[in-house]
Amino acid sequence: MGSERAARSRIEVEAEGDGFRVRVDDGASRTSHFVTVSAEEQARYGPATDLRHLVEESFRFLLEREPAAAILPRFALSAIERYFPEYPEEIRRRLGGR
Repeated sequence: MGSERAARSRIEVEAEGDGFRVRVDDGASRTSHFVTVSAEEQARYGPATDLRHLVEESFRFLLEREPAAAILPRFALSAIERYFPEYPEEIRRRLGGR
């Protein structure tokens, strides 16, 4: 169910201020989120990756585990790891890292 939700969801990521505005449309609902990514978070999760791509793939990861409405409206990227300890390893794998 979660991977189906992630696959059918439209995720838009745009730079806004000191972070990214992420809009998710799964056909049934639309949500908006604001995510910050520090230099340390980029180095930890996706050092050789464009930040927009890192944020988009992180939302796909989240949508495989919970509906968009359950995702916090505002958070730092590292908050994902507090809820999903497998996030660092999985996001690096998805982005082609080690």
